[in-house]
Amino acid sequence: MSQWTPVARSTDVTTRPLAVDVDDVPFVLVRFADGGPVRVFADRCPHRLVPLSAATPTGGTLRCAYHGWEFGPDGRCVSIPSAPGRAIPPRADLPPGPAVQERDGRVWLDRATIAPAEPPPLCTNEDPVLRRAWHPVGLVAELPFTAELLGEAWSVDEDLHAEPAPYAVTTRWGLVWLAPEEPLTELFDDPDDEDRQFVGAWLPPARTNVSAGVVADNFLDVAHFPFVHTATFGAGEERAVPAYTVQDEPDGCRSVQEQWFDNPEDPGVLDGTRPIRQRRRATYVYRAPFQLMLRLEELDAGAVKTILFFAQPESTARTRIYTKMLLRGIGGVERPGPEVVAGECAFEEAVLAEDLALQRTMTLPGLPLRLRDELHVRADRLGVALRRELTRFRERAAR
Repeated sequence: MSQWTPVARSTDVTTRPLAVDVDDVPFVLVRFADGGPVRVFADRCPHRLVPLSAATPTGGTLRCAYHGWEFGPDGRCVSIPSAPGRAIPPRADLPPGPAVQERDGRVWLDRATIAPAEPPPLCTNEDPVLRRAWHPVGLVAELPFTAELLGEAWSVDEDLHAEPAPYAVTTRWGLVWLAPEEPLTELFDDPDDEDRQFVGAWLPPARTNVSAGVVADNFLDVAHFPFVHTATFGAGEERAVPAYTVQDEPDGCRSVQEQWFDNPEDPGVLDGTRPIRQRRRATYVYRAPFQLMLRLEELDAGAVKTILFFAQPESTARTRIYTKMLLRGIGGVERPGPEVVAGECAFEEAVLAEDLALQRTMTLPGLPLRLRDELHVRADRLGVALRRELTRFRERAAR
């Protein structure tokens, strides 16, 4: 028997997606043309479960804000930009939503046609297994402090004494690290000795509402650049992601990729000796649970930028992010000066701000680890490696 319930005024449903909830199940309402019929879908993209209510209308399709997947009025996926020309998997289509009708100036959904949604199992910021790892809890320069980690408060003084007493406390790279219980993994050794001689600077720590697992997944992801980072570097990035390999390492992985990018600040471009379109080698390093590094080597200009990236799982709805820049040869100078370093840090802050803006739209309180709960494509190999390593970590911690 039908159970029609009003969810929005007809005038509020336009070509801009509108989020609504029925019995705590999120849906998105949208018209694919002005005055067209209302369509309703589950408010999630099958790829990374990002809310479609953050999507952009393109004049015939709905484009996901994260990786640019496009969906037609029937829910069919019509474009996966990272893999042009490849067959689109059937699971890429949006699952059908409940029955919908317009009458009396309102949009109605039929409760009787809503299938109960079972949330996928997630790796959250308060997962007990994360106690078996090293976590950053603050900058050395911030001592003494009280930090939140895994939903608990920890006080750390200048002598690195912590309360309540953890398994261990140490420092590395200018950060204070705390292991609540005996860690299963060590702090990785990267950057190498050469990188340690670079000019370094910390960005101000940032916070996000998503889990540390989602933060790590985003850092390793190469397909979101053209859609999330449009105001910084993404506009010049290729949408198609060339095939790349991922090498398993103890407690993590590594991937070395060669990419094309625009380098307008290169002195060789400014004096006409090098083209603006150049090559770079990008080396991604991941260690469980949330230690990351990206080394960008400009193969034509010779500059190197290393980004150390660490996530502190504070609570279910909060993660603190630490970012350190290590720079060599930027602007044609072996050891760039304060103004160059400040400019690089400001740019990286702007890049991070674009990620944080998208993350504010995300609603899942953790990272899905069961691969079938998301639709993975070739461009997601690093993300798949992350999920597999976190799964292995959880299994070891649970023994």
